[in-house]
Amino acid sequence: MAREELTRLTGQAGGPECDDDDCPNVYRTKSGSFVIQGEMSDAFTAPVGEALVEIPEHVLKEAVRALGW
Repeated sequence: MAREELTRLTGQAGGPECDDDDCPNVYRTKSGSFVIQGEMSDAFTAPVGEALVEIPEHVLKEAVRALGW
């Protein structure tokens, strides 16, 4: 997958929940899809080329608010 421009929707750097770029986050791509950053999960084996990540509920809520949904 080629790198594309991302808009960060959650986790303000220096904020109370995230002081580095190593915390769970949701990003929106230029094409309108989403990229999720979180801890790896081994809940089941994902198909080749895919991965499972876990992110806290508050991160999803923050992303929804940022999108105005």
